[in-house]
Amino acid sequence: MDKSRFISTFEYEEREYRFYDFTKLSKEGFDIKRLPYSIKMLVENILRNMGDGVVTEKDLFNIAGWKKGYLAPIEIPYKPVRVLMQDFTGVPAVVDLAAMRDAMAKLNKNPDRINPLIPVDLVVDHSVQIDYYGSSDSIIKNVALEYKRNEERYRFLKWAQKSFSNLRVVPPNSGICHQVNLEYFAKVVTIDENKSLGKFVYLDTCIGTDSHTPMVNGIGVMGWGVGGIEAEAVMLGQPYYMPIPEVIGVKLVGELREGVTATDLVLTVTEKLRKYGVVDKFVEFFGPGVKTLSITDRATISNMTPEFGATLGIFPPDKKTIDYLRLTNREKYADILEIYGKKVGILHTGQEKIEYTDIIEMDLSKVEPSLAGPSRPQDRISLSEIKKKVSSYLKDKRAEITIGDEKLVLKDGSVVIAAITSCTNTSNPFVMIGAGLLARNAVKKGLKVKSYVKTSLAPGSKVVESYLIKSNLLPYLEALGFHITAYGCTTCIGNSGPLMSQVEDAINKYDLNVAAVLSGNRNFEARIHQKVKSNFLVNPIMVVAYAIAGKIDIDFNSEPIGYNSNGEAVFLKDIYPTSEDIKNFIDKSLTKTDFKREYAHIFEGDIFWQKLHVKLDKTFNWQEKSTYIKNPPYFEDFTLDVGAISDIKGARVLLLLGDSVTTDHISPAGEIDKNYPAGQYLISHGVKPEDFNSYGSRRGNHEVMIRGTFGNIRLKNKIVEPKEGSFTKKFPEGYECYVYDIAMKYKEEGTPLIVIAGKEYGTGSSRDWAAKGTMILGIKAVIAESFERIHKSNLVGMGVLPLQFKDGESWKSLGLRGDELYNIVGMENLAPRGELTVEIVDGSNNCKSFNVIVRLDTSVELEYYRHGGILKYVLRKFI
Repeated sequence: MDKSRFISTFEYEEREYRFYDFTKLSKEGFDIKRLPYSIKMLVENILRNMGDGVVTEKDLFNIAGWKKGYLAPIEIPYKPVRVLMQDFTGVPAVVDLAAMRDAMAKLNKNPDRINPLIPVDLVVDHSVQIDYYGSSDSIIKNVALEYKRNEERYRFLKWAQKSFSNLRVVPPNSGICHQVNLEYFAKVVTIDENKSLGKFVYLDTCIGTDSHTPMVNGIGVMGWGVGGIEAEAVMLGQPYYMPIPEVIGVKLVGELREGVTATDLVLTVTEKLRKYGVVDKFVEFFGPGVKTLSITDRATISNMTPEFGATLGIFPPDKKTIDYLRLTNREKYADILEIYGKKVGILHTGQEKIEYTDIIEMDLSKVEPSLAGPSRPQDRISLSEIKKKVSSYLKDKRAEITIGDEKLVLKDGSVVIAAITSCTNTSNPFVMIGAGLLARNAVKKGLKVKSYVKTSLAPGSKVVESYLIKSNLLPYLEALGFHITAYGCTTCIGNSGPLMSQVEDAINKYDLNVAAVLSGNRNFEARIHQKVKSNFLVNPIMVVAYAIAGKIDIDFNSEPIGYNSNGEAVFLKDIYPTSEDIKNFIDKSLTKTDFKREYAHIFEGDIFWQKLHVKLDKTFNWQEKSTYIKNPPYFEDFTLDVGAISDIKGARVLLLLGDSVTTDHISPAGEIDKNYPAGQYLISHGVKPEDFNSYGSRRGNHEVMIRGTFGNIRLKNKIVEPKEGSFTKKFPEGYECYVYDIAMKYKEEGTPLIVIAGKEYGTGSSRDWAAKGTMILGIKAVIAESFERIHKSNLVGMGVLPLQFKDGESWKSLGLRGDELYNIVGMENLAPRGELTVEIVDGSNNCKSFNVIVRLDTSVELEYYRHGGILKYVLRKFI
């Protein structure tokens, strides 16, 4: 098929623009109008790239003929326009690129050939920690400490910025990648200045190395999170191979009631869709209720797509999308979207007749003010029910503490962290202005925040500070301790920083179950702070309210939020702002000028960044003594030959795990325990515990990260239960030790390892090291009841075989204990979604077997596995 006949044109400002008009496929017998918007985006992508040596006419016909469901997966090669990274995942990805350059040099090839082949934006936003809070100089002190801790990493990134083409780096202290993407990078339509073909317009698409990349789905941009391993392959010219997805339509009707926010809505959506089951599916929102939601309301919902388990959570563009592009200083793209969108029928009016795999209806008017917790984002609790819920597990443990001259009682349920965090909510002016207005009303009523509460405000972009200042609401937030402490991901990733020593001591001594409230999207065990057992997601307005109340076990309907200086009770309803008041403040304080000014110099960085000096060179000068950046072992003994796949014989179980094991359990991002192997490694290399930084910041050093793999202090390994933490047993001897130490013992013996788990293995962040660490520890396969999409792909990307129990079977039903010997046989016939046999020999030489499903879902995944992972596959292709 000659794709040139699909090219159409339009004029804008007296210039001709060309585009691939996929609606013309209707003449080929395809009913394009019926397709979901997200599928139309894939049709455009496949049509545009067809004939490039990878994408074929068959791929186009497969996606243009989209079906509601497929008996067997049909894969397509998708080529996103750009890649988005944050530094926790970006640093190891760039480390891998640097290692590939070294490997090229060792093979006497030109290392300069290793460069991103599509544009990459890396936002340094995940390394700042809340060490200082509650004062106007908190942000300066936190950023200064951030640079002190991370100078090696930042020099490395600045080297990368200068050494790799097609790589832009947004320096620290600028914002979070998702909000910067929403407000600046994303254009909805891309304009390609091709000298030979002229100006080409096509749909903006991206993949990101953070699971919350779908925030831009709120403006109709196709984007989702992948592992850095997959992202590297895409950067280096490989398509992202994906099965054609089912698309679940979520029909929104009605309108949110007074006092209900987009945060309450997204917690309700998360609960509902998790129960329905949308893993590996696209979700597309439509219906009359969509028109009642602002673009930033939609972005709030899209941001939590990984929490409800889907790949995509998209809102097709409409008139509000165009208006938002204008507000955020993207006038040209707004104009072109309006013209192009009408020509190809992607601007939704509500009159479309779209087919979906299934439709779920949600009535916005029935959404209630909500929280989610204490440890999973899908566990929604109505605000009116929170006291009853938490009282069922809170005890009456309490401790008296003294802060300054004030004597206070800290007890089970006391809120010790109240954080307005950057992800999910700070892109939404409604809840941010709302938080400021509640703070204003509270201060005027004479209310204060409890002294034991650690307060923080970490906006996702500097535009937030601008409108909070213009609205004169920032001083009221500061009066309650909510000073701006950082621009980036903080509490939500585990960078909440230390609590007051009095508070930590009391928690330790009395084993208190204290709480954190945060306006983020992740609240997994031990993620927010290792001393805080109960963590609740809530909108920024209620973060301020809970900081004032100082406890999670409160019924705001019947109990006062606090007392003024005269001892008079003040209730939440007395200070809660109205929607009309919030909207009036937004209209007065948020303008296009704010976005134009704040993003004009986004790549220049602050004075700390500008002072970093690096040497320009094709290959990186690895420092042997570095505890942050080390040359990883992926290409040791690398050859161009691809070995044969063989059975896994005589394997031992390193861990036997339950359901909902997250990537935080597998590879924590937060605090490094000084007694754990990673902490001991750092101490042995002269690093003091106060300078450990976090696991997330150490991801450029594989020696730290493999010691931290399965290093979560709340990990529940059934082999050593009821003990929690990074422990397992060595068999056949049966002695207990740290996971890392046992794995190294097995490695010395040449014993392959496996992990066995329950449902939803690998939920949470798209964390490369959860797969990289797994591979380096010597784990050859993971057998689970089900996998989260990104982590399963990451395992394949590192050459670890994901295997799934057959329906109705589990390690419990099969009576597995973890002390047996395992053989995985039949590998010579390895095929996508095929079956293998697992043979077991127990301590009494009793034998049994069961079959498992191979979760290599496509032929490309099989090829990656055959090569020992994506990186080796890509490097062999380059050479």
